[in-house]
Amino acid sequence: MEKEELLKAIEELLSFDGNDTTINPNYLEYFTIEELQSIKEELERKHANMVEEHLEWMQQFKKV
Repeated sequence: MEKEELLKAIEELLSFDGNDTTINPNYLEYFTIEELQSIKEELERKHANMVEEHLEWMQQFKKV
C-alpha cells in the first residue's frame, strides 16, 4: 500500500462520525509507510472497540 492510499484510509477511519476529515498531503513526507500503517492499524482497533462498546450498550435496551 502506498502512502497516498494509507492517508486516504486514515482519513476514512477518522471520518466515522459522518464528518469529512482531510489531512494535508504534505504530511506524507514526514511519515514512513510503516508509521502510516501503524496509525491505520491503531485506528482500526479503536474503531472495532468502539463498535463493540456500542453493541454492548445497545444490548441493555433489547427486550427480553
